Amino acid sequence: MSPVRRPWRLAAEASALLIAAAVAFPLYWMVLSAFKPAGEIQSTEARPWTLAPSLDSFRRVFEQQEFGRYFLNSLLVATSVVLASALIAFLAATAVTRFRFKLRTTLLIMFLVAQMVPIEALTIPLFFLMRDLGQLNTLGSLILPHIAFSLPFAVWMLRGFVKAVPEALEEAAYIDGASRSRFLWQILFPLVFPGLVATSVFSFISTWNDFLFAKSFIISDTSQSTLPMALLVFFKPEENDWGGIMAASTVMTVPVLVFFVLVQRRLVSGLGGAVKD
Repeated sequence: MSPVRRPWRLAAEASALLIAAAVAFPLYWMVLSAFKPAGEIQSTEARPWTLAPSLDSFRRVFEQQEFGRYFLNSLLVATSVVLASALIAFLAATAVTRFRFKLRTTLLIMFLVAQMVPIEALTIPLFFLMRDLGQLNTLGSLILPHIAFSLPFAVWMLRGFVKAVPEALEEAAYIDGASRSRFLWQILFPLVFPGLVATSVFSFISTWNDFLFAKSFIISDTSQSTLPMALLVFFKPEENDWGGIMAASTVMTVPVLVFFVLVQRRLVSGLGGAVKD
């Protein structure tokens, strides 16, 4: 490496470390506050360490009634959205890429436009729609909207992966006697699987952290609530339980980290394939 380029590389690496530290610090402070005793959290002198870690905040979290049910509800909703949106997006991306039909371009433009509409603007119309469908106070009122909001991004992203598969490969499969369904699931699906993983990560995170829909559509039946709603228990009129809030937030973060660890290799290759396309 030339001596001229080395300072620039060192500067880039230092900048990357600073950005990583700035991003990681809120997570560190959240975990630290979860382990701090109540006296240190309420102290006016904030310290980035603790010499007396405590599990009291986590104990209060797990002693909350229905917390386990909220966790299972969040897991069910996020898993349903990931699986359903991945399946529908894969079939839709294949259709708009491999087939020629009227209004195909218009449909693709609508996918882009759908991503520009803020979720807050559609919450009230979705509320009335869920009411008319009889889905209020059910997990279906959370699953259906998240599938709808996940599909435009997933279809648009997977379209690049499907398009990258040579049509000659499809023709060769048909010549060898493969049916369309066999080519779809045994050849095309494994090739675009990294893209499915990449889109699934975004679907999982947005669904897992959702508060707006959970607050708007789960009105009276608290047994159908999800984890973000459990945080409201620790916000009290007289004084917020910041230890409990940070401990519950830490517990909420664990499944996301586990999901990232399980799919990290596929995620990197999927994002790399998206950039290359």
